[in-house]
Amino acid sequence: MTTQTTSKTGTKPGRLVLARHGKPALDRSKWISSNGYHHWWQAYEAGGLHPSSKPPAALSDIAQRSHLVLSSTRLRAVETALALVPQDKILQRDVFVEAALPAPPVPLIRLLPSAWDVFSRLFWWLGMSRGYESKAQAEARAFDAVSELEQHASGGQDVLLCAHGWFNRMMRPVLQGRGWDCVYDGRDDYWAFRIYEKRS
Repeated sequence: MTTQTTSKTGTKPGRLVLARHGKPALDRSKWISSNGYHHWWQAYEAGGLHPSSKPPAALSDIAQRSHLVLSSTRLRAVETALALVPQDKILQRDVFVEAALPAPPVPLIRLLPSAWDVFSRLFWWLGMSRGYESKAQAEARAFDAVSELEQHASGGQDVLLCAHGWFNRMMRPVLQGRGWDCVYDGRDDYWAFRIYEKRS
């Protein structure tokens, strides 16, 4: 592990842990159209976790040792946090919600939701936001999100964030640019997490 730097107040910044939510309950096995994916994504945004989705012991241990647990306001992120700590220990914030996944207007094609995820993210990355939050807007929000994480960690608190795979990744270059090293990379599966410590 890296050695943490000391802030201007003499307190070491706390550790930041960014976790992806658990497995959602929504079915991904049906072939759907672009319009069908639009409705599927709306349901995904509103839905929670599959009843069988449980946190790994390593993340549960991190949650118990964290001074603060933050979550996105999306239900799947909130239920992820609730699986780890009591409700009164969770701070929900809109700034951590997932980046939009607007379905590309491709008629006469039916794909699995996982394939639409890829195409939608690609088109969104190339500038097609269809009235939803754009890539540039999400990148600006990533800076705001990191600023909030840093504020909470500045007093030496270890912070756990329960949020989303893509937006957590969008915060990564911002964190690295501000002197945070990823000292553990658990990748992007459900319940996976990354640990960041302030660079020495």
